[in-house]
Amino acid sequence: MKKNILMVAFHMPPAAMGSGHLRPLGFATYLPLFGWSPVILSARQRAYPFINQSSVNLIPKTCRVYRSFALDARRHFGLWGKYPAFLAQPDRWSSWWPAAVWQGLRLIRKYNIRVIWSTYPIMTAHCVAYTLSRLTGLSWIADFRDPVTSSVSLENRYAISSQRRWEQRVVTHATHSVFTTPGALRLYAERYPQIHRQGRMTLIPNGFDEAAIPNLPPAVDHQPGRPLRLLHSGILYRSGRNPVPFLTALARLKKSGVVTADELSVTLRASGSVAEYGAEIKRLELNDMVKLAPAVSYQEALSEQAYSDALLLFQGEQYDYQIPIKLYEYLRIGRPIFALIGEHGDTAAVLRDTGGAEIVSPDNVAIIQERLVEFLRALREGRAPTVNKSAIQHYSRKAGTEQLAELLDRMASHNSTV
Repeated sequence: MKKNILMVAFHMPPAAMGSGHLRPLGFATYLPLFGWSPVILSARQRAYPFINQSSVNLIPKTCRVYRSFALDARRHFGLWGKYPAFLAQPDRWSSWWPAAVWQGLRLIRKYNIRVIWSTYPIMTAHCVAYTLSRLTGLSWIADFRDPVTSSVSLENRYAISSQRRWEQRVVTHATHSVFTTPGALRLYAERYPQIHRQGRMTLIPNGFDEAAIPNLPPAVDHQPGRPLRLLHSGILYRSGRNPVPFLTALARLKKSGVVTADELSVTLRASGSVAEYGAEIKRLELNDMVKLAPAVSYQEALSEQAYSDALLLFQGEQYDYQIPIKLYEYLRIGRPIFALIGEHGDTAAVLRDTGGAEIVSPDNVAIIQERLVEFLRALREGRAPTVNKSAIQHYSRKAGTEQLAELLDRMASHNSTV
């Protein structure tokens, strides 16, 4: 007989807000294999700034999804992008809290829920789970994907202080806290040493979902006469994931005649800030070599990665305690990676473990220029770095779900003895 888990997750299809839905979806897909049946408590779609109706097909048919009333303070209470700061404590979706608690209590009774699980980066999800756990006495696992202080908008000082208070409350009261990177786990172990000593912190990495990976084309060496295709898939930021140093290095190589548009094509897919990056590409005279492309479906994005000659990754030092989900997809797809990342962070550690990447400082234009020349030459000659396939297997969603199921079994056992 399967045990029921209530999963409080704001990001669920049809939400089209980056990759936030992939972790709860992955867990919900594989938990039934380990004796757990997911009941998901999410938000109504009007709360999402962007939606993709076709993505609803990603939700497993065995998964029961319930949605509660929620509004986005910026869009529903704001004028010209401005909105009352008190409506965004701890975040812009705090209106979801009361309705989600009310519905969560009904679901707990209806399905005889054994354990509550909630996931960041929408802090209100943890607020909902905190309230439900306090009201019912059920064990609660708080899933932190990124450190709280790295995920808070600096525009709202009230939200920052509110999230910091809630971080302490969540880590203190949750039966267990889960982190996705070794650096984040170390950070919180130092911040909350007593909780760590009590064994209430665990690492469960993100990963790739084998079932979502399409049939991949076989790896082929570069064919003469066709430009090399380099791709970055996902959001870029001026701070931390800034493509401008890379573009500057590329422009210098083009100007010196080392590389031409007939030899190289670079696509920045779903980068955000299209006008800003478009202006930079025009200023650097790269319009014939670099293309800004719109978002596509998840399956289309994975297929495009598979057909590229190499993949780009941007992850500056300020994100050393984070690992982007796309990294695991990149590794599974197996194309060589030109990684502009902090050399001492968790992302670099994974790439050193798995191979398959050229690791380069993200801000040093001269070094990027030098290493890019060698990387492109290696691609043409069929000697670019390759992923160690055996090293990536423990980064699958199924392996991570097995870890979560073991933790859930311990939590359920605790509930039955109190």
